[in-house]
Amino acid sequence: METALTRLVGVRHPVVQTGMGWVAGPRLVSATANAGALGILASATMTLDQLRAAIREVAARTDAPFGVNLRADAGDAGDRVRLVIDERVRVASFALAPSRELIAELKEAGVVVIPSVGARRHAEKVAAWGADAVIVQGGEGGGHTGEVATTVLLPQVVDAVRIPVVAAGGFFDGRGLVAALAYGAAGIAMGTRFLLTSDSTVPDAVKARYLAATVKEVTVTTAVDGLPHRMLRTDLVDALERSGRTRALLRAVRRAAGFRRLSGLTWRRMVRDGLALKHGKELAWSQVLLAANTPMLLKSAMVDGRTDLGVMASGQVAGVIDDLPSCAELVGRIMKEAEEVRERLTAPS
Repeated sequence: METALTRLVGVRHPVVQTGMGWVAGPRLVSATANAGALGILASATMTLDQLRAAIREVAARTDAPFGVNLRADAGDAGDRVRLVIDERVRVASFALAPSRELIAELKEAGVVVIPSVGARRHAEKVAAWGADAVIVQGGEGGGHTGEVATTVLLPQVVDAVRIPVVAAGGFFDGRGLVAALAYGAAGIAMGTRFLLTSDSTVPDAVKARYLAATVKEVTVTTAVDGLPHRMLRTDLVDALERSGRTRALLRAVRRAAGFRRLSGLTWRRMVRDGLALKHGKELAWSQVLLAANTPMLLKSAMVDGRTDLGVMASGQVAGVIDDLPSCAELVGRIMKEAEEVRERLTAPS
């Protein structure tokens, strides 16, 4: 199925696997790429050396194009951009809008730039700065999310920009792909659906918790890092919401120290990244400190398998997913369903 997205990045199918921290590692990304979709490597929880090694591992596993998700507000964003260029990665995606200068540097090197946005004005801004495409996520999506549903946000963005738009938030099958194309999108991006595959390295016990979840158990809370965060409701989330601010901040300091040791970052560097986050989101300092919870809480579940100690970011689609196909099976099924839906829509009555 050829679209503006497949032509832009060189993949066979207009499907994107998003760059989920601790989840989108070399195995999942390469399996996605080999299935003909666009796999995106999550780099925010990696050191520069770890990112280099991960990129080379993906390249050793597949000849297909893939991408790397970058934090535009990270203190070493420039170094990571140069690494992506040096390693000849096809796509650079961003969770926050990259600067005009970063976009220009990437584009000059032939890297396709695809920021993720949650509002029409953000899409217009990055398009004006030269972004090649945008991923627009509605409120159904997992992780940090907004309040506007994909079905309302997507057509706004499609009408506002002249670059390919990829729809995210609430997609898991071929029907959703056809619906997104009907809205004018060039493809769909999925996180939770790719997390729940046999190629995902997320522990089996955690996958089982996702599969058992109902739609009502996928909630939005600000208790983890001060920002709206969609995840599975668990006893830990309930406890965080009941915690007083003092206890929450003390817990955040301890986890920030743990992430510092794990990531190799200095306190100076973490403060600098926190300043960038505070400026970009207009957060109070208490919220910046709470944001240090997120990497370690996600790692506890997604790497260590501790559903009692970690949080599980999740799109609303977790409530309707009940299997663990391989990436090849998933992408093949989505494309087959999409073709069947299109045939039904165009068949004479």
